[in-house]
Amino acid sequence: MPTAMNPLTLDLSGLKCPLPILRTKKALAAMESGQVITVLATDAGAPDDFAAFCRQTGHELLSSTADNGVFTLVVRHK
Repeated sequence: MPTAMNPLTLDLSGLKCPLPILRTKKALAAMESGQVITVLATDAGAPDDFAAFCRQTGHELLSSTADNGVFTLVVRHK
């Protein structure tokens, strides 16, 4: 189980929509409020998908960055 000192990272590189969101949703379901998950994704739609997912679910998108086609999305469980 991830903790504040040991956050969870999901490498979802190579997966296409909707799999990054679905896998993240499953991981979040096993987490507690306030915990943070970092997601690595290569799907070009991931930043917009995660922003919409967080708006709809109440989770907080802490950051969304890109580096050489890899998006790093950091989400805090509501």
